[in-house]
Amino acid sequence: MTETELTIQFFIAPDQQGKYLTLPFTMPENVVEMRLGYHYQTMQDDTQTVPGGQFTSRERINIIDLGLITPDGKQAGASGSDKSNIFLSATKATPGYSPQPLTPGEWQILVGAYQVAPEGVTVTYEFSFTPKQRTLLLGDIHTHTNASDGVFTPEELAVHARRQGLDFLAITNHNQMISSIVLNEISGITLIPGVEWTHYQGHANFLGVNQPYDEPFFTNTEEEMKARFHSAHKRGALIVINHPCDDSCGFQFGLEDLPFDCLEIWNGPMRESNLRAVHLWQTLLESGKRIPVVGGSDYHRDSLFQILGGPCMGVYAMSNTPADILAALAAGNSYITFAPQGPTLEMVTDEAIMGDTASWHQDQTVRITGHGLKTGDVVRVIDGHESMDLFQAPGAGDIELTYPIPAPGFVRVEIQRTFLPGLPPLPALIANPIYFSESEK
Repeated sequence: MTETELTIQFFIAPDQQGKYLTLPFTMPENVVEMRLGYHYQTMQDDTQTVPGGQFTSRERINIIDLGLITPDGKQAGASGSDKSNIFLSATKATPGYSPQPLTPGEWQILVGAYQVAPEGVTVTYEFSFTPKQRTLLLGDIHTHTNASDGVFTPEELAVHARRQGLDFLAITNHNQMISSIVLNEISGITLIPGVEWTHYQGHANFLGVNQPYDEPFFTNTEEEMKARFHSAHKRGALIVINHPCDDSCGFQFGLEDLPFDCLEIWNGPMRESNLRAVHLWQTLLESGKRIPVVGGSDYHRDSLFQILGGPCMGVYAMSNTPADILAALAAGNSYITFAPQGPTLEMVTDEAIMGDTASWHQDQTVRITGHGLKTGDVVRVIDGHESMDLFQAPGAGDIELTYPIPAPGFVRVEIQRTFLPGLPPLPALIANPIYFSESEK
């Protein structure tokens, strides 16, 4: 990761004392964090000879205040002359500044010329821009608080998530929206606003927007139901069809005419309804559909069969901002693992990772790297024609495999584990596929 640096010098004339000035600078694209420091001559020393030695008086001659303005003219923060170094990102910032996306384009430094020396003053501003870089983040995108039928407040749930080792959390109360403004007040974890649209005939998560629709949640006609989905989609929500094959609250609406982004195939502990959802997804893949899958704990409270982050998403996102996490989920750059401490997976071919499409060619291979395997774990490769066990772990450890891609289509990976003696193996990890298209001739 290479930081980009920028230095700007700005002269303030004495007749500008008492004025607010602005100094433009360019925010590069794909920046995850910006740091800004500034310095100038603040004091002037005057040395005088006194009996037996010297006395040096020190006088403050310049006081320059600092602030930031975003490309749309809004104040990103202000710190007076109290801080000589600040940082800003989408999820955290120096006190006095608001965490926010670092939108590329022309920003402005707010220069407060509170006190200026008679000869004027030159202020030096030094920037460093940290570029985005694809990073593995763990999170749970299906949780509930005491605003619906959970037991924790958002703050308590966030603390619990940090203790579980999660990097992000989506709060999806039943038919109760939560504002990103509230979530921004909770530090240390990326929190994503959401709502679980809950209907007697099916549930869906709308993630990433404060208000996916203006009307009340309930619908009694197919037209009203579709209107909620189209409104959420138009406003930029990531739409997830939840637990489609659940015995008590499966999704009974047709999927053909609904806008949605992801299918939740793993809800809470692995069970028969989840296995049916995995089969449904495999059928869709074999028919040519490219639907990213997700999992979530559907957490309400700790119990024998439910933990926060069980399962959770492993997401290869460009940053820990809600927008980049949701974009990675929508692209399928992710896998589902049974717990935050579960196995992890990387799949790479050419420059493509899971969720991406690569142009197929002869001798094409995919590199599969698994970490955190336990004794007996099986790495299984699945495509549109067969399911093949590539490796069974003889002990705890990591594995790197190369698998040849025989033809265009898709390849996905599961890690199967026997969790208790006498029980059949179940998925400990399910990854989204890499797709392979016909090469152009």
